[in-house]
Amino acid sequence: MPVSRSLPAPGPGLPERADRLIPGLATAALALAVAFLVHRLVPALPAMTLAVVLGVLAANLPAAGVWTAGRARPGLDFAGKHLMRGGIVLLGLKVSVMDVLGLGWLALVLIAGVVAASFGGTYLISRLFRLPPVTALLVATGFSICGASAIGAMAAVRRIRHVDTVLPVALVTLCGTLAIGVLPLLVHPLQLSAPAFGAWTGASVHDVGQVVATAQTAGTAALGIAVVVKLTRVLLLAPVTAIAGAHHRQAMRSGPGNDAQAKLPPVVPLFVLGFIALVGLRSTEWLGAGWLEAGAALQDILLGAALFGLGSAVRIRTLLLTGGPALLAALASWLLIALLGLAAALLITA
Repeated sequence: MPVSRSLPAPGPGLPERADRLIPGLATAALALAVAFLVHRLVPALPAMTLAVVLGVLAANLPAAGVWTAGRARPGLDFAGKHLMRGGIVLLGLKVSVMDVLGLGWLALVLIAGVVAASFGGTYLISRLFRLPPVTALLVATGFSICGASAIGAMAAVRRIRHVDTVLPVALVTLCGTLAIGVLPLLVHPLQLSAPAFGAWTGASVHDVGQVVATAQTAGTAALGIAVVVKLTRVLLLAPVTAIAGAHHRQAMRSGPGNDAQAKLPPVVPLFVLGFIALVGLRSTEWLGAGWLEAGAALQDILLGAALFGLGSAVRIRTLLLTGGPALLAALASWLLIALLGLAAALLITA
């Protein structure tokens, strides 16, 4: 039976598709309000991480699970796919090319090397643990660049199904949260200065919010360099997705039985072009602080709703039964990136 027949008729003057989306979007908005409230009370807990955790809880508590899997599912899927893209576009307002260039050429080469090595290493580890190529690609992208945002961008470029992004997002959130607790405990044993710890955090922690939560434990000196190093990794989202898009087009052209006249996906999707455009706009310094704060707030809303939507599709029982190899691969990849990031940080701040 079609889904539309199992739902009440659309309200007056409201398109049927919009009417189906409202329950899920309203659920995401409520969960996001809770995430922001908890973050305000406990700043060490990133709101984006809380959004994923709330989504997972909603999917696995009996009554809430029925709601998120049923009436709310269309809106939550819409949030996980389309609001994610809007959040990626606005992420560009956080990246200033001038700040990135201010790190110096050696730091830029080292950060690019960490991204390349962690991408290749994570993909190889994932395949060694027998993860499907699509899952391995998304995990490698999320771990090496900027977490769930990068996973969403790569999924769009390679036309990967929305359902296939759920496990990679869960893994990158888990390991990023692990970093918040583990990395600060290693400052004294490793005898790291505040700048070195900040550079390590920026080079190895996945999500921007997780970087902030981790680095701020060592003070403003660590936080400043952590954010710049992290945003340098974020800037690499554009070339990485462009290369993936070009490879996908070539594969579609040369694949057996493919029609040369078939519609090919764009090398760079519009939302990635939007990200690049806003990076350029941010770099001109034309925008005042008020505009940047408004853009950051809207980005948090869009990404938070998207992450709740993705988290609400995670079933713990299924993850425990089928996700053992994926979890081991993620932990091995997390360790690899932590070691690569530490080596780069020590060289950057030497």
